Amino acid sequence: MPARTLESRVDSLERRVDTLEQLPARMTALESQIVQLRAEMRDEFSAIRHEMRSGDQETRRVLREELRAGDEETRTLMRVLHEDVINRIALIGDARGPRRSADAVGVSPVAERGHHRHFRSLRRRVPTAELGTARRRR
Repeated sequence: MPARTLESRVDSLERRVDTLEQLPARMTALESQIVQLRAEMRDEFSAIRHEMRSGDQETRRVLREELRAGDEETRTLMRVLHEDVINRIALIGDARGPRRSADAVGVSPVAERGHHRHFRSLRRRVPTAELGTARRRR
């Protein structure tokens, strides 16, 4: 390897020193870019959080509206089914014929109430399975 002259070695050192002298300015520029990036990211994340919150509130509002609409629909269906059951009970009563009132049979209202209490107590004593077979026999 040929020996370099003093002049070439000094030129090489001057270039290195010039490069090293530029390093603090480049580091300062890089630092300001990092600070700017952090500020932009903070602002963007804040905006995203805000959008998510407003989206969550909108979702909650829409779900509440859907639930209320579903509740109203359920109430309507319940009313329709209730009216249907009442009509069916009336039809069953009509098919059995006219009921005799307590006055027509000669039973006083007090005795009639006692009669119902008696049947209620019997109903409690009869197992459910027997009630089901009794109903099917009719």
